[in-house]
Amino acid sequence: MAGVEVRVAGPEDTDAVAALEAAALGGDAWSPGLVAEGVAGRVPTTLYLVAGESYDEVAGYAAVSIVADLAELQRIAVAAPRRRTGLASGLLARVEHEALSRHADQLLLEVREDNHGACAFYAARGFREIDRRARYYADGTTAVILLKELS
Repeated sequence: MAGVEVRVAGPEDTDAVAALEAAALGGDAWSPGLVAEGVAGRVPTTLYLVAGESYDEVAGYAAVSIVADLAELQRIAVAAPRRRTGLASGLLARVEHEALSRHADQLLLEVREDNHGACAFYAARGFREIDRRARYYADGTTAVILLKELS
């Protein structure tokens, strides 16, 4: 994607990723300690990616777990002022690339059923609903389980 730099996160990105996590996910956010462990590469199977308009900028991030033939997008978030600029698309494309390069052929994710923008974003990129988890989120909202076959 032109104008979007996506790279593997490093320890220097921890504070920016933790801040994005808290801002985007509120009560469902992972703790700064867990984010730090993941960004540092100490959570087996989990890869953190960051994105911005330049190599040093962190305006979005994604966390993906890849085990055998299945990848799970655990997190994807973009700073509010930078949404709808291609950062999420760039992150998702890199997640798919990383999953394929590690021999995963499916990408799974959960999204809040009331997050209509995210549901439309994933549908436009080939994800299909395969299940729902009632009262999954802390506030009682249902999670929609989406899957995409990778090729």
